[in-house]
Amino acid sequence: MAGSLRPGTFIRLDETAGRLRVSITPVREALRTLRGEGMVVLEPHRGHVVAPLSRGDVEDIFWLQAAIARELAATAAERINDDELDELGRYADALADAVADANPDAVAAAEFAFHRTFNHAAGRIKLAWFLLHVARYMPPLVYAQDPEWGALAVDNHRRLVAALRRRDTAEVIALTGWQFDDGARRLIAGLERSGIWS
Repeated sequence: MAGSLRPGTFIRLDETAGRLRVSITPVREALRTLRGEGMVVLEPHRGHVVAPLSRGDVEDIFWLQAAIARELAATAAERINDDELDELGRYADALADAVADANPDAVAAAEFAFHRTFNHAAGRIKLAWFLLHVARYMPPLVYAQDPEWGALAVDNHRRLVAALRRRDTAEVIALTGWQFDDGARRLIAGLERSGIWS
């Protein structure tokens, strides 16, 4: 999804295992999973190749994430308790600190923790599980390394916590939706710059 492997690129088991410093077995298992998800194709006697990815594919993935996230957000706005709100506030602060320190790994970790807590506050565990699995397609470090995104994410998360405290469901849904609209725009722009569709 980050465009580091272009469609049509063959994925060599031994090279990939060496680069990731693992044995071939987990690489083979990962490719089997990716094949089931339509991200790679197995060409007989040749190996795995990166499947084509269109703008529409990216838009569809973000649309699905946003639809699930908005539903979770609406429920969370009604159900979230004070302890969960305080926890979200701490994760928003951790995100701000990580962005200020320009630490992409800490940014990604704080972002994940924030959304995990937010989604679980809805109490709709199966729906949150589906969102987690759709979100696996997103390359978190693409965003975590972008200081402009970081500043906007911190502002969005703080406004989201404030809207949750007010029980402003419409604002919670709007702020949640913005995250996915912005994420799709940024990823598509990055993929265009990488030349993946030229």
